Amino acid sequence: MDEPGGVERLEGVGSAFAAARDGIDTILRDRGLRRTSPEATAESLLRGAHASAVLAGSSSTLDDVRAGEGDPLAQAALRVSVELLGLVPVFARTPIQALARLHALAAAGSVPDDRVGRPRDPEAAARLRSTVELLGADRPALMTAALVHAELATAEPFGSADGLVARATERLVLVSSGVDSKSLVVPEAGHLALRAAYESNLRAYADGGRRGLQAWLVYCSEAYAAGAEASPLRDR
Repeated sequence: MDEPGGVERLEGVGSAFAAARDGIDTILRDRGLRRTSPEATAESLLRGAHASAVLAGSSSTLDDVRAGEGDPLAQAALRVSVELLGLVPVFARTPIQALARLHALAAAGSVPDDRVGRPRDPEAAARLRSTVELLGADRPALMTAALVHAELATAEPFGSADGLVARATERLVLVSSGVDSKSLVVPEAGHLALRAAYESNLRAYADGGRRGLQAWLVYCSEAYAAGAEASPLRDR
């Protein structure tokens, strides 16, 4: 990854994220955030689990996930979603521990027990530590969420279920930063709605360089706007 310092100064990035944040804030405010119920949060998490599973290759439907059924990828994404908000305090204190737990949930039964929650090698462990360092930077939280997502998805530090972990971590950043404290936006659904762009921009990010970084960030601003539109609050 090219050094992400000064990402706000990349052409079009700052304004794109400002617009995305305004859109999120408008939906949360106008739909009555203070009156939202735990059921709305649960539905958002379910929609996110389904979308993340499909992006990972699942063929299960949202109804399958809502019923607690579906293929192994759907089950993995559902396990992650059930525990996700409970990991917010852990994520704030020791983010690497939270990421290890996310991987343990996502990869359970698909990798040997001694590989669950562990980076695949020393180089991956170092990359994971550098990814966590992104959380402490002074930049808009939406940008941090996008950068952490891309790092985890492209570096694949665990060697399995990294996409599920990346998308869950993205949501953790949005919740823990206060952008979406009740987890009502569905960023995973935004990525699924823009799947071709999601996958191509992750590849561009992985190739390195400021151009790939810029393209990924501008893309994410669009995906977050789409994720806000996918919120259960829009059903009202």
